[in-house]
Amino acid sequence: MSLAHTTNEPGRRSKKASALGLALLRIVFIAAVTFFGLIAVTFFIGRVMPIDPVLAIVGDRAPASVVAAARQQYGFDLPIWQQFLLYVQKALQGDFGTSVLSTYPVMQDIRRVFPATLELATVGTLIGLLFGIPLGVLAAVKRGSFIDQAVRVVGLIGYSMPIFWLGLLGLLVFYARLGWVEGPGRIGIAYEYTFTPVTGLYLLDAIIQRDWSAFRDVFSHIILPASLLGYTSMAYISRMTRSFMLNELSQEYVVAARAKGLSEARIIWGHALRNAAVPLVTVIALSYATLLEGSVLTETVFSWPGIGLYLTNSLQNADMNAVLGATVMIGAVFIALNLLSDLLYQLLDPRTRS
Repeated sequence: MSLAHTTNEPGRRSKKASALGLALLRIVFIAAVTFFGLIAVTFFIGRVMPIDPVLAIVGDRAPASVVAAARQQYGFDLPIWQQFLLYVQKALQGDFGTSVLSTYPVMQDIRRVFPATLELATVGTLIGLLFGIPLGVLAAVKRGSFIDQAVRVVGLIGYSMPIFWLGLLGLLVFYARLGWVEGPGRIGIAYEYTFTPVTGLYLLDAIIQRDWSAFRDVFSHIILPASLLGYTSMAYISRMTRSFMLNELSQEYVVAARAKGLSEARIIWGHALRNAAVPLVTVIALSYATLLEGSVLTETVFSWPGIGLYLTNSLQNADMNAVLGATVMIGAVFIALNLLSDLLYQLLDPRTRS
């Protein structure tokens, strides 16, 4: 090794580290600005809604003196810009006020219901990955064939069918008629008062406690709604996997690998899919975030006690503190997953750092 090469090596490493650091700072800055915009939007939505938050707290029949005192107590008598600064300050501290419906702090309610949504979305995403990636790869390899057309039709149905209609149909067929799964809810009545949650993720809690009877009951409750969410996730993941694989299979390195005599399975799974996995990370993160924020209808149909059902009940009861808090929480999760996917993309693909 030459002296010049040895001297330049630390400089190259420093430049690479600087490029990666700048890229990460840029991503974090964009995420912070997006979150601030989310808080601003929720604040102004709360102010333009034809619902007086003070009357929602004290009631329509409260005396004028009580209404005035509450308005002063919660800062609604201040100028709008001061109300906004106060709202931002409290939001950054996780304080979204008290829920009118539950009478508990909104963040306490969110901490209670969010694990249910997290568990449902996680199982749904795992189902989507389990079927979506192999089907996408198969459709790309068999491009133009009957298999390719079938995979695309299945994905199109997943995009087109309303999730609430699929949920009602699933309950009618698999619960009411066939009896293969349990009905609405997260756990059976027989276990509701005997099962002790630890993490809030019931499947994991049942495994930790080795309560296999409760595990079967929880699994029987979650499998149907998670499968429906997984189906919509599979439709998106299989489509994007097919697109990425078609791009990779047309590259010159695939032709070179075939010329060297490598097996088709090794080329597809060991080389093409490995390169397609880099952009696929973003797709999976977005799919996961979509299930976390888009399970409102699914939770409503299945009476799943997650943040979607919490948001629906809050809207129906004009509980604006809960509505805004849940909205900010869902938006923050979406931003965090986008941030994570961008960071992974930067780490996995050095070309994006430039």
